Amino acid sequence: MECKVVPTSLSATLMRGLLEVEVDEAMLAPESLFGFAERRNPKRAFLFVSKVLGRHIPVRPSLMAASFDSLAAQIPADLPGPVLVIGMAETAVGLGAGVHRAYSATRADSMYLVSTRHPVGTELFTRFEEEHSHASAHLIHLPVDPDVRELMLNARSLVLVDDEASTGKTFVNLHRALVDAGLSKIERVVTCVLTDWSAGAVSECIGESATQVSLVKGSYRFHEDSSAPLPQMPDVGTVSVGEWPLSSANDWGRLGVRSVDDTLAPDLQVKPGEKIIVIGTSEFVWRPFLLAERLERAGADVHFSSTSRSPIALGHAIDHALSFSDNYGLGIPNFIYNVKPGQFDRVLICSETPAQAVPASLVQTLKAEVIVDGQ
Repeated sequence: MECKVVPTSLSATLMRGLLEVEVDEAMLAPESLFGFAERRNPKRAFLFVSKVLGRHIPVRPSLMAASFDSLAAQIPADLPGPVLVIGMAETAVGLGAGVHRAYSATRADSMYLVSTRHPVGTELFTRFEEEHSHASAHLIHLPVDPDVRELMLNARSLVLVDDEASTGKTFVNLHRALVDAGLSKIERVVTCVLTDWSAGAVSECIGESATQVSLVKGSYRFHEDSSAPLPQMPDVGTVSVGEWPLSSANDWGRLGVRSVDDTLAPDLQVKPGEKIIVIGTSEFVWRPFLLAERLERAGADVHFSSTSRSPIALGHAIDHALSFSDNYGLGIPNFIYNVKPGQFDRVLICSETPAQAVPASLVQTLKAEVIVDGQ
């Protein structure tokens, strides 16, 4: 992706007001990078829906990988190490892993860690808040592996990855929480997002040690209709261990990793041109993405997407939604967007919980196969 300056004005009329966007810079045409949607969230009405993230809109793995590489290429190469890359739950855990994979190709002193809403039963390092979110609390676990833990505790640079930055406040909250918890050697901070509307807020707050990189940069204004009714938001903010507890032994990022192997369904065979969608579940997206990449390389017509706890209204970039119970046994609603029954020849739902934890209604509706991590 080559950087272009493409000043563009976009807008979306939502049920709760008018969203106006000014794009100052973009790696590609803005319309090919993001669209709009309306949150079912009284705290914030609007959502920028990425067309390269693979969360709310199915995306080809190769296109996702190109965005990982483009973001990583903008991260300063001279960051003092060790470098701690953190992906933000739930939406950006796969994006963060992809950015780390690309960046770590030239930096052996880097590691990846995700914030999470799923405790794994090991020691927590800190927690922080994302005030506007449908699930505001984030947990950061302390790595169990001694070498990975040492890398984290000695980190001199932070790369904080999210899908978008509206005000930059979540990044500032995370940075403060990490420093307060004991990361005392941090010299540089890089925020890394697909779309950045924060007008340099992180750099203003943290100082000259902070750098902000993105695929899209600009600003927005939301003209809220004060007479519009506020939506009822389902209770999706749960941060706890569910009926299906997670094994810390099969970690892909919550406890910190240097790299992650492609281990899902190693013997899976596909036909050339077979239309397949690989679906990750909640925060479990990186190993499913690696599977999708492998199937695309094998000649299948592959898209990637994921289930989400984010409640979004139909309309604009969201033209279809399925709702079902989560596969962790938390009793909260989950959703998958823009994946219609019969749209693909083959649907592969990938899970870090047992197959029986994946809602039968979802499997039946999509006529899906369930692939379980570690089996």
